[in-house]
Amino acid sequence: MFFNHPPKRPCIWRSYRLTLKQDCGTTSNQWRIDDIGVANYPADIRGCPKDIARSDVVDRLHAISQSDGMSPVIPDNTLRLARGARGIKHIEWISGLQRKLDRRNLSFPFKVISSLLKSGKIIRKFKPDVCIGVGGYASGPLLFAASRMGVPTLIQEQNSFPGITNRILANSVNRICVAYEGLDRWFPKEKIVMTGNPIRTEVIEIEGKREVGIKHFGLNPNKKTILFVGGSLGALSINEAVKKHYQEMLSAGYQILWQHGKAYIESADKLSKQITPGEAIKLHVFIKQMDLAYAAADFIVSRAGAMAVSELCHIDKPTFLVPSPNVAEDHQTKNAMALVSRGAARLIKDVDIRENLWTELETVLYDRDAQTSLKNAIALMAQKDSDERIANEIIGLSQS
Repeated sequence: MFFNHPPKRPCIWRSYRLTLKQDCGTTSNQWRIDDIGVANYPADIRGCPKDIARSDVVDRLHAISQSDGMSPVIPDNTLRLARGARGIKHIEWISGLQRKLDRRNLSFPFKVISSLLKSGKIIRKFKPDVCIGVGGYASGPLLFAASRMGVPTLIQEQNSFPGITNRILANSVNRICVAYEGLDRWFPKEKIVMTGNPIRTEVIEIEGKREVGIKHFGLNPNKKTILFVGGSLGALSINEAVKKHYQEMLSAGYQILWQHGKAYIESADKLSKQITPGEAIKLHVFIKQMDLAYAAADFIVSRAGAMAVSELCHIDKPTFLVPSPNVAEDHQTKNAMALVSRGAARLIKDVDIRENLWTELETVLYDRDAQTSLKNAIALMAQKDSDERIANEIIGLSQS
């Protein structure tokens, strides 16, 4: 993302990730989003162009997407912005380096060279004041080229274990915004700023919404609710574990709110036919109103992606984290352990959840002291006003 020439009047740019507020100097401003095509964050990405387009402060936007299947999240070659301005989509020929012997790696050097050349060309034309990246493959060539051309640069690392792109960029950029402690093992300590991850405020604003959530999902207000979330696509291990153990949960007097995931629609349809209308289990392929789901829940079982963990720290509910084994460098386990090591969540290994889900849940469901301890500890992990902290860093770089 590039930021250029802030306007005269106070301005606000709002997106899923960030809010910028600034009183400044000149008459036009330009942005580049360099990570529309970040792998593993499709739900986050789709919200980004819409919010930018609604902004009253963007005159031009260049969206850079990697050519590995994520580009369809930007629907057209141009994006319509506020005041009739237009955004332009670019595609970078870039992808991740396979971490094992794979013939696809043969094209990797050529992709890097191609992307660096294209990045340099766009930077010279766009003339940004600041370049910002959030760790996707498309960040690498863009931010490296920007730093070599004298453009101030900032990266945001969402995970407790940094990805390879941000590790490579660390020595080149000016500022590194992080969400977890201990990242000075990989990043220069003098560049690190603790900001947390910017998250959707509408998702974590759950105060006073419990009754609405209970009614919305058709739950029983007199029963405790266990929420299962495996991400927007779903998690096979969590789904199979719930399917195996849900009768034990129901027999113990609990009810279940379950996001099955878009990748498992067929199995969800089959399971829904087996569930009688009176059973206390509410099955959803995808939950749009996550604020109501969080509000209705008493206990939460979730994957441990960076943004999910950041949201859960604001929800203050007893939480069980099931890290996905299908992610680069096992970063979800490291995200989970950042909470577990502080008594803020319980860990259930993916390989164990099918057999041990109910056993693990019982250790907390029947222990009020454990519930209180988990709620208090996870609340301390919440990073407030992360979007404004990052915005202040960006503004500082633009004025330096």
